[in-house]
This record gives sequence, structure tokens and C-alpha cells, in this order.
Amino acid sequence: MLNKILFPFSFFLLIASLILPTQASAVMLGIDVLEELNFSTIKGKRVGLLTHPAGVNNKGVSTIDVLRRAKNVRLVALYGPEHGIYGDEKANIPIENKIDKRTGLPVYSLYGKYRKPTPEMLSKIDVMIVDLQDVGCRSYTYVSCMIRTMEACFENGKDVVVLDRPNPLGGLKIDGPMHDMKYKSYVGMIKTPYVHGLTIGEIARIAASEPTWLELSKKKSGKLYVVPMKGWKRNMLWTDTKLKWVPTSPAIPNFEAVVGYAMTGLGCQIGGFQHGYGTDYPFRFLTYKDKTPAQIIAALNAKKIPGLTFKPLTIKTKNGDKQGVYVNVSDYKTLNPTELSFHLMQIACVFSGKNVFAESKNSDADLFNKHAGSEAWWKEISTKGRNANVPLFVNNFKASCEKFRAWREKYLIY
Repeated sequence: MLNKILFPFSFFLLIASLILPTQASAVMLGIDVLEELNFSTIKGKRVGLLTHPAGVNNKGVSTIDVLRRAKNVRLVALYGPEHGIYGDEKANIPIENKIDKRTGLPVYSLYGKYRKPTPEMLSKIDVMIVDLQDVGCRSYTYVSCMIRTMEACFENGKDVVVLDRPNPLGGLKIDGPMHDMKYKSYVGMIKTPYVHGLTIGEIARIAASEPTWLELSKKKSGKLYVVPMKGWKRNMLWTDTKLKWVPTSPAIPNFEAVVGYAMTGLGCQIGGFQHGYGTDYPFRFLTYKDKTPAQIIAALNAKKIPGLTFKPLTIKTKNGDKQGVYVNVSDYKTLNPTELSFHLMQIACVFSGKNVFAESKNSDADLFNKHAGSEAWWKEISTKGRNANVPLFVNNFKASCEKFRAWREKYLIY
């Protein structure tokens, strides 16, 4: 399948390099490149758009509005992932289909009764545009939404155009457990490490080429087109792009939360640690019942985790002041983002005085393994508790990540 998508991709890359001006302070996103190319690949077609509030151009204008105002684009339907097209829906809550009051267009929910578009949902479009901002972690559901949408489009003869966007964690950072497809789910659908270092366009290219990444009920007939960015480089973090962060979900309001999600999302899912969800410091504000900031900091400092420092922090809540620990990234280059999570789980066994994971429900264990993508760590922590060997697993993760780094090379765009 790779040979079938090389020409469309190469066409965009070549034309973009010829006609787009070089900008020192801004990245040209996929939607910007598509507009500069006068929407050539979708001209005269009925267009569906899968997007959310972070689907904007490099000036902050919604992709919905960019396509609506284009004279040669016929936008006929919108499709919303988890949290909806306006990002105002709560996590894990099914969303209904509706008519968008602002545009008058039908909005089909891909986080409701269906997570894969039905033939009826696709019947009035010729091409599906995907413009979703990912956060660089496998368990974030927007990539899964794209994968399911690609499957449905290819099964029903619809082309897919993915507008590429930066990986906010950069394209070099790869970390965490490799995904065992035994645990394939909506919070883990692609065979990558937890922090994968890919753009959403690169993920789409792999999915269209690797037979195990898509589940197709019949022969594929649609084509994939990836519209690349201009000016983005693999060593760029989000802050290097000079782009404004638009919250990708209610709990990810800023880039600090993106990094925090990679660091504490797994470790605070179960075990007793809380990571500040609902505060001004989501995924960065650690607390543990009946433990002071000094006690938490002492336990974490003893682990000598590369790239991190820990600071006491008091925040105001509706129930009064709350004390905790802020996770500060002191050296991103040496940071293994997921490492903190596994130390938190081991420390939870120390703080609780027992192996809290050995007592967990099977459903909780299964949900954690789906997020982690593997049962190996759960077996370690649930049997050994405070004696779980975190450094061993971190080293194993590094080895599998380096293998993945070499494997992915042929699919990279940048």
C-alpha cells in the first residue's frame, strides 16, 4: 500500500517546497499548505471534516472556517472525536449526532453510539479531511479516531486527506512500553511505544501501509493523501514552533499539561497518587493522601529520575488551600517521560504499607494494561509491590524504543 500513497505525498511536498515562503518564526501546518495549494486535491469534491477546536491554521483560524470560506471547497459534513468539535464535551461521555448551530452542517459523533463512521455517515461525502492535534502519547484517543475513520473510508471508497500537525513532544523523543496488540483498544490502537515521536500524518502513512494497523472488512479502495507541514523539524517541541496552543481537551489546556500527561497519566491512574486533574496544573501537581509535599519529594528524589526536579506547591481550590508537589522538567533531553509513572506506582506501595495493586479489581488491571499497552509491568508491580524493579523495566523500554526508532525510519516525513 505504501507505493500507492507515495505519489500524492511527494506531490504535496514538492509543490509546497517550491511555492511556500520560508518563515523563521512559524510552522506552516497542513491546512496552511493545503490552502496555499488552492485546495487542489479536494476541488470539486464533497468534503467531510474530522476535527476539533485545536484544528486551526497557523493564524488560529478554525479549519472549519478556512474550508467554508474557500470558493472551490464544498464542505458538507463535520465529524467529532472525543470531547466534540468544540471541545466542550466531558471525557468518556458518549456524544450524540446533531446539527451545528454555527454552520448548519450535520455533525456526526465518532465518540457516541459509533466510533467508526457508518456507510450512512459517509454517504454524502467524497473525501474525508482529518485535522486533529495529537499530544504524542499512544493512549490519547484522537489517533484511534483517525484510524477507525480511515478504515471506514477505505471500506467505502472514500479518500482520506490528513492535514499534518506537530507532535508537541517533538519527533525525537520515544519512550515507554511497546504496545502488545493483545491489548489493542481505543486507548491503544497503534503498535508503538507509549511516547512515539510521530506526527499524526506519519501515523496515517504507517497505518495505510502496515496490514495489522487497520482492520478492514473488505478490500481497500480509498486513497490516503498526507499534506505535510513546512518548517517543522523533528527536534522541535511545541514551544519551538511559535504556534499558540489550543486546548485539545479540557484537561490539556497548555503545553505543560501535554508533557505532564506523558509523565503521570499512567502512574496516577490507579494506586493512590493524584496528578492535579481539575486544577490549574493538570498532570503536574502530585498529591498522596496523608503525605506532605516534603515526604513525596524525599521519596521521588531518592529515585534519581533523570530530567526532573520536584517543588512544593500550594494551590487554591474551592475547598481551600491544597498542598502538593509540582513536577518540573529540568532537562528534557535526558527525560524518559513515562519513567516517573512507574516510580509513583512503586512508591504508592511504600506509602500505603501494602501492595495496593495486588488488591485491584481485574477490570482496573485490564484498563491499566490497555493504557500501558502491555501487561508486563502490571505483573511486576502486582506481585512484587514495593520491590518492583523499575530500573530494569526502564532499560527494557529503552531497548524496544531504539528498535522502533530504526523500524519507523522508512515512514518519516521530516
